[in-house]
Formats: sequence, structure tokens, C-alpha cells
Amino acid sequence: MLWELIATVCAGLAGAGIALFIRKLTLKKVPKWFVPTLAGLGMIGFQIQSEYSWYSHQASLLPSGVVVVKTVEETAPWRPWSFFYPQTTRFIAADISNAAQNKVNQDVYLVDLYFFERRLTAKRVTQVIHCSANARANFTSHLNIPPGNTTSSKEWHPLPSNDPLLTAICAQKT
Repeated sequence: MLWELIATVCAGLAGAGIALFIRKLTLKKVPKWFVPTLAGLGMIGFQIQSEYSWYSHQASLLPSGVVVVKTVEETAPWRPWSFFYPQTTRFIAADISNAAQNKVNQDVYLVDLYFFERRLTAKRVTQVIHCSANARANFTSHLNIPPGNTTSSKEWHPLPSNDPLLTAICAQKT
């Protein structure tokens, strides 16, 4: 975040420098308020570019075998441009290549999910996915892996059959 602040200040200085150069070329016919205006526009422009390129940059850094399974796009009144083009502020990635198949029930996989959010550290959560029952559960040492395609305990949460996480895990492992 410190580097982003430094880059924003540099964008403002670059904008002010361009405005001063334009004033010099026009023999100071451009009004003085043009300098801070262009500096502010440079800083705002950099922040907008930084916010919109964050997701694609982070997703490009994911290693092979880690796929994005969900993105969250948001709008905000203090970012009016986001009403026309929502900004991706969070996403979830699943480590498909390292998903471990259960030895007792071949339809159950252990997978790490990574939660990314703008300006926050990524978090890792381990989940258990039951492909034939279309369900997921938090991984704990007390989790009961059911036989077959049943999930009877409260620990299991149903997933729709077209859920991206379920599709990514089960399609890769069959």
C-alpha cells in the first residue's frame, strides 16, 4: 500500500509537470488552476487504473493448477464510474491441482481455497467437497466423511450442481 501511495503522488507530480510544460509552451496563457487540476486528475486516473487492473494482475500471478472459482464485483457512490463498469474487489481461487481424493469415499476431495481481497492479505481455507452429493464442508479433525453420496450431518452445506467450485473440482478429478 505504501508503494501505491508513492505511485499516486508521482502520478500527481507528473500531471503537474505536464501542466507546467503546457503553461510554458502557451506563454502562461493557460490559467494557474490548470496545474493542480491536472495533478489531481493524474492521481485519480492512476487510482482508477490501479483498482481496475488489480484483479487481472492478481489472477495472472496464480500458479498453474489454481483457478478462480468466484469473483465479486462492487459499485460505490464515491466511485461513480463503477456504476457503469463494476470493479472486481474480491475473488476466490481453488488449488485444483493439489486437491486430495479421499481414500474411503472416492467422490470426496480436500481442497484449499484462497480468498483474495483488494488491499488485504490472502487467506487460505481448507474445504471438503463431496462431488456426488453436491455439498461442501469446512475441514476439521472431527468431520465425518459419509459413505456413498449422502451428507446427513449439519457440517455439510449443499451446493447447486452448477457451482463453479464443484464444477472445477469434480470435472478435473473424474
